[in-house]
Amino acid sequence: MTAISLPTLSAVEVRVLGVLAEKQRTVPDTYPLTLNTLVAGCNQKTSREPVMEVSDAQAQQALDSLRAKSLIIESSGGRVPRYEHNIERVLQIPTPSAALLAVLMLRGPQTAGELRINCDRLHKFTDISAVEGFLRELAERPDGSLVVELPRQPGSRENRWAHLLCGAPPTPTEQHAAAGSRSNEAGDLAVLRSRVDALEARVAELHALIAALQPGQKR
Repeated sequence: MTAISLPTLSAVEVRVLGVLAEKQRTVPDTYPLTLNTLVAGCNQKTSREPVMEVSDAQAQQALDSLRAKSLIIESSGGRVPRYEHNIERVLQIPTPSAALLAVLMLRGPQTAGELRINCDRLHKFTDISAVEGFLRELAERPDGSLVVELPRQPGSRENRWAHLLCGAPPTPTEQHAAAGSRSNEAGDLAVLRSRVDALEARVAELHALIAALQPGQKR
């Protein structure tokens, strides 16, 4: 089968694909996964960056889209459908590369050293050089790069790697702008809450004043 050049996937599609690749190695007795088990894996609070809240409907939509791209296979046996990934066959990559890609999909950008540790349950790499070798293969894939080495961050000794399944990762400038935007939004929200608190306090004072005047009005 010829490897394909992937279209850009959504964040939920990437999370679903990553969970399927992870659970194949970590919980083989329950793999392929049901929708409920898959959603639980998508919404884990640990070993996930970012933490997400994926609904059943969102996961099913992602599964349907990934199935159309041949990236997952649905098993019809049993009372409920089960799903398994098809990454290695479709992308024509070996198991070690699929493990690296899965961990990048689930945990975001990481150094080669971090990837070696975080991949331990999916595939045991002998050393960091082995990790870097497979990362280079993924970055230089003839049908399109699947990972990219990011510019070194200030104060860091190692470069981080990121997957490209959602398109190019944001640049440090874009990340800074996004952080600034979130900070501004938080500041605006704080001001709004302060104004609401002041209005509520004023309304309470008016209610108290009205209550105090009522006996005199009756007289």
